Amino acid sequence: MDFPRALRERRTRRHLSQLDLALRAGTTQRHLSFIESGRSVPGRNMVVRLAESLELPLRERNELLLAAGYAPAYPESALDDPVLAPVRTAIDHILRGHLPYPALVVDRGGDLIAANTAFDLITEGAAPELVGPGTNIYRLALHPDGLAPRIRNLAEWARHILARLGHLEELRAELTGYVPQLDPSAGPLGFAVPLRLQSSYGELRLMTTVTTFATAVDVTLAELKLEAFLPADAATAEALSAAAGPMGASATGDQAPGNM
Repeated sequence: MDFPRALRERRTRRHLSQLDLALRAGTTQRHLSFIESGRSVPGRNMVVRLAESLELPLRERNELLLAAGYAPAYPESALDDPVLAPVRTAIDHILRGHLPYPALVVDRGGDLIAANTAFDLITEGAAPELVGPGTNIYRLALHPDGLAPRIRNLAEWARHILARLGHLEELRAELTGYVPQLDPSAGPLGFAVPLRLQSSYGELRLMTTVTTFATAVDVTLAELKLEAFLPADAATAEALSAAAGPMGASATGDQAPGNM
């Protein structure tokens, strides 16, 4: 990777002028101009400061360091590494605690790491090869053998999914081919786009939230996303509690373990 070009591309992608970035990084526009033209070779600390000032993901910060000829600054541990044992415990606790509502954890590519038992209601009827750890939740959502036939507002939801795949060009191209050319509903969308999913307990109307580990300095941990589904109406809340059985009434205490 050509470091000057890589730095310039990331700066322009964020609509920052050389002066803007220089001020953020605590240097001068002249020095930054020399770096981007290849006339000046930045030290390791300067590369780290520039990457931080650009608010790059940890993976891209490592890539920028490598392009400049330096070793990566941020470790990338396997999820089963003993050093991440507290993380696995925390994830399991969060997934259990979200019952009776569905929740899952995915990596940067949308591959499923873990899910709680309530997620089974979301995936019911989907082809087995699209479900389970290691499978892709975005493919599950839009594949004709996945959730797509059961999604009542497929046009709106598909656009919501595809908008999240800017860094996954091949997957986005594949999933775009599954989505029919439908116009979004002309009706009011309300305060959030719900997932309207037909299930054995009736139609579920679900909102989603995404949580990340904000202070992570490990690449693997920084790229994990916890996606939690919440009922958008009382009928959905009742259906999820009914699907969970006796434990759905409290969502606390002795609960079924997550699929981690």
